[in-house]
Amino acid sequence: MRRLHALDWVGIGLFVAGGVAVAAGLLPVAEAEGTVRRIAPLLAFLGAVIVLAELTARAEVFDVLADRLAVLARGRTVALFGVCVAFAAVTTMILNLDTTAVLLTPVMLALARRLGLPPLPLAVTTVWLANTASLLLPVSNLTNLLAAGHVGLGPVAFAGQMWLPQLAAISVTAVALWVVYWRRTARRFTPAAPHRPRDLALFRVALGACLVFVAGVLFEVPLWLASGVAAVALIGAFTVRDRGALRPGLLPWRLLVFVTGMFLVVETLGAHGLDRFAGTLIGAGESTGTSAGAGAAGAFRAAATGLGLANVVNNLPAYIAGEGGIGEGHRTQLLALLIGVNVGPLAAPWASLATLLWWERCRAGDVQVPPVRFLLGGAVVAIAGTALATAALLL
Repeated sequence: MRRLHALDWVGIGLFVAGGVAVAAGLLPVAEAEGTVRRIAPLLAFLGAVIVLAELTARAEVFDVLADRLAVLARGRTVALFGVCVAFAAVTTMILNLDTTAVLLTPVMLALARRLGLPPLPLAVTTVWLANTASLLLPVSNLTNLLAAGHVGLGPVAFAGQMWLPQLAAISVTAVALWVVYWRRTARRFTPAAPHRPRDLALFRVALGACLVFVAGVLFEVPLWLASGVAAVALIGAFTVRDRGALRPGLLPWRLLVFVTGMFLVVETLGAHGLDRFAGTLIGAGESTGTSAGAGAAGAFRAAATGLGLANVVNNLPAYIAGEGGIGEGHRTQLLALLIGVNVGPLAAPWASLATLLWWERCRAGDVQVPPVRFLLGGAVVAIAGTALATAALLL
């Protein structure tokens, strides 16, 4: 029990609170069962992708990828910063933010370790861009898929609407990362000798498993299936070559308990006024008038509501609750809400699934994250990034 992190206690508390809500009738049993069925694929994805990441790290794939990034930087921290920002942003936009949090975070930590750099700047680069770089394409974030379907935008049309807000959000994030985290580490470094995996066969299978997972994401295979197939293949290889690595602790029970409890509690809150509250905060937006000012006010109100609710309950239920408060045909306001729930979830560890996954990877890598500094910096980036991206959307 002493090994439990503060977030573990929050997760256990949420799980207990969700069970109490069901037992007390605040959340009907049928609705609770529906919630569990709905999140079952998400829980399967979480379990499989964490196992995949743990075993991939054991196979030293991340160490080899870290070497390649170090070579690109040519010994300069400024160049390394640019490489890391670009790599995290492109990975998030083309794949999705959860893939960035799970697979790129260990690469960044391995890179810091091999270059003798503080790990925190590289780690925060991953989590901030996993959220703020997830606006461009429907595949970049689950909330994007919901929004694109609601307003009938295909990938090209969606990118046409969101490319300027995406550029604005990444620009704010990059500036904040340099000023708050990277500037103090600016110096030249000498890349380490090329890393050679101890077990080349395991390395190849692990790399192949990651590529299978990435291909599944690109071809829109369900995340639970893509991660499950990759994890099972890698478990099979470790069973043959390194059975000692297969231990019960690979399964992220803390995270699964946290997510289950969070959804039960949010479902209960939604049934008792959260959806109506979100609609009240957003208002009619563009329907309040015909002037450009009324439309802008509605967009900023939607973005602010998404940002606030995401950091209270999580960005996915925040989007769903906010969507119900926006009338049909108000595309700009809906996309502004999307900006709030994508760029905004940086001020609380539970605000997005990617942030939760990132905390889990940092804990597995023994990286200490100062909570106050991280959350205050995240709040500044969330507010500034959401505001600038919403203004870019209106342009």
